[in-house]
This record gives sequence, C-alpha cells and structure tokens, in this order.
Amino acid sequence: MLNNLIGQKLRLWPCLTLGLSIIALIQVLLTPCLTLSAEGRRLAMFEAGRDLQLTIDFIHSVQKTPVEEILRVSADGRELELTETRYHSFGVGLPFLESEGDFRQEGNDFVITGLDRHFPSLALRTGVGTELTVTLRRGSFEKVLELYRAYESGTLIEVKLLPLYEILAMGALPSP
Repeated sequence: MLNNLIGQKLRLWPCLTLGLSIIALIQVLLTPCLTLSAEGRRLAMFEAGRDLQLTIDFIHSVQKTPVEEILRVSADGRELELTETRYHSFGVGLPFLESEGDFRQEGNDFVITGLDRHFPSLALRTGVGTELTVTLRRGSFEKVLELYRAYESGTLIEVKLLPLYEILAMGALPSP
C-alpha cells in the first residue's frame, strides 16, 4: 500500500512540473512590452513597467522653443500615462489652463503635472526643425533615440504597448 502511494506521487511530479512550466511560459508571453518602430522597422523594445519612463523632446513648431513630455506605463501595462509636460514659453498650442493639471514655474520652465491623460499608443512624426528625440529610462539605464537625425521629415514613429506574444508573432526582435 505504501509503495502504491509513493508510486502515484512520483508519477504526479512530471505532470506538476509540466503544468507549472506552461503557466510560467504563458506569464512570459503575456508580459507587456513597449515598442518603438519607424517605417515598419522596430527600433527598440523594452519590458514595460511603471519604472520605465518615456520622454519625448521636440522643438515646438510655432513657438520654436523646447517641449518635454514625460510618460510612464500604466499599472496594468496597457497604456502610457502622461505625467508631466515641461515647456519654455506661453503661446499657441501650449497648455496654460489650470484644468490641464498642476501648473508651476521652475526657473525658465513652465511645468504641468497631475495630468490625467492616457494613450494606448502614440503616433509621432519627425518634422523640419522639430528635433524629435525619444529617451527611455529605467533606473540608471538610458537610451536616447535622436529620431530627427535618423529619419526624414514626415517619418511616422509608432510607440506601442504590446504583449510579448504579439511581438513574436510579428517577426524578428530588434537587434541589440
């Protein structure tokens, strides 16, 4: 009787190991990833998480002054949240209303925080004189993509949050 019980337990170990392996694989495949692509070519891919910060820097097309928008990944990994906008002048196309968020001046910068804006994806375009740059930060790691130097004016830059399985289904991963 004891031998039968031990034999049954030993036969359950492979099933348990297989089941746990399948659960782990599914969890990895569902991992949200932030991707940047231009002209259908993936430029960067990072595991998404609230510790991943995305900063978009550009020169405002009308005011000709720098603008910086800081975003982070939402807790569920499905959206980008605009957390801060920093700019250097008032004028057309720049936020100024108290309803936009918490407004303050820091030196020569005008800063708005407390924004409640969420984006499932972003479509950016390089432009003449806009100097579009995207910076990704996580801890001490930083990757700066000077997109205005690499792509012609008018090039579509897509920023998306996708589960890893969708990225794998689309094709090859970006080269390091």
